[in-house]
Parts: sequence; C-alpha cells; structure tokens
Amino acid sequence: MRILVVEDTEVLGQAICERLSSLGHGADLIMDGKQANELLRYQSVDLIILDLNLPNMSGLQILQALRQREDATPVLVLTARDQVDDRIRLLDAGADDYLTKPFDFGELEARCRALLRRKQGYASNVTEHGNITVDRDSRQVLVNQVVTAVTNREFRLLEIFLGHLGRVLSKDEITEHLFNFDETPGPNAIELYVGRLRKKMAGSDLTISTLRGIGYVAEVTPAQR
Repeated sequence: MRILVVEDTEVLGQAICERLSSLGHGADLIMDGKQANELLRYQSVDLIILDLNLPNMSGLQILQALRQREDATPVLVLTARDQVDDRIRLLDAGADDYLTKPFDFGELEARCRALLRRKQGYASNVTEHGNITVDRDSRQVLVNQVVTAVTNREFRLLEIFLGHLGRVLSKDEITEHLFNFDETPGPNAIELYVGRLRKKMAGSDLTISTLRGIGYVAEVTPAQR
C-alpha cells in the first residue's frame, strides 16, 4: 500500500518510511505542510501519517482541507499533545486515529494495519477468501491451511488484488499502490510480480486474469471440493 508520511523531523520521518518499506509498503516522506497539501489535492494514497507541527501549513489545516474535499483517506496523526481536549479536537476534525510521541514502532505498525484493514472493509487482521487465509499480523498467506511463502511486496500485491476483486486494475494503478514516488520500476516489473504471485497462489481459489493492453482483474471462485 502507498503511505504518505508528513513529518518535519527528517530522522523520524525517514525511520518511519524505512520501517514501512521493509514491510513491503510504498512509503514517501514530505517535510513541508504546504507541499503535502498540494500533493494530496492531485495524488491519492492509501494512508497518511500526519505530524501536527509542520512548516508553512499545520497538520490540522491539512486534515481539515482533506475532509473539506470529501477525501476519506485514513489519517493517523502523530502528536506530542496528550490532553483529552486535543485528542477530541483531532478526532472531530476527521482524524481516524492518533499516536502520541514518543511512540513504539510496533504500535505504529499495528495502528497502520488497523486503518488499512478498515479501509478495505475487513473487521479482522485475519481474513478468508475462498481457500485463502491472509494474516496481516504475521504477513502470512495460507492456501488450504498450508503456508505459502511470499515476499513482503508479493504480500502487498495480493492485498491489492483482494481489495479490488472484480475490478480491472491497470498497471499504473498497481504501481501507484505498490511503489514509492521516487521508485522507477521497469516496464515489465508489474508483469513479473503478477507472474510470481500467480505461481505461488497455484491451487488457490484466486484467479488473476490479464486483459491485454488494459490491466488485470482478480476474482475468488471457490471450487467444489
């Protein structure tokens, strides 16, 4: 999933991005509030991690502008404020969750998982799709209750397909969810990842069909057993 980190402390922002990238997400850092707001006017992401104290435009202003545009992208606010009134104000302004600094990276990951899961409409971090079980806590995929080894990026690609079943996804759309802004995947990168995922999901109820010149469409069709 593509996650935008808006944080003006470069060391912290880079650490968050590196942690998320190691989990297979596309993570990008912007340290200026106005730049982040402009990007979000034209570029969609799956999750925003938003600091409040930013140069040129505050995190609260970015959040308010986002919701005024009726953009429902999940927002996790990072704040040094721990007063109840401050938390109420953030949630009323449209924040989906908040994390008080300093925080544990494990908790940050868990909150990100929860927000991404909710965006996809799942009530639990463990979901079943035909004979496929996806465990987002352990990043494991099981087919017929047998663990199938996938890389972090393959896991995220599977999440993208499962989150858009029956919908045609172009290569550009998949790239937007899978890679950072500054990554330049080769012209055949998506084909390679899709090919690897197909092989690893052989025997599962997931079918990924190629629509030549258009993109891919995934469907889960439980077989009669």
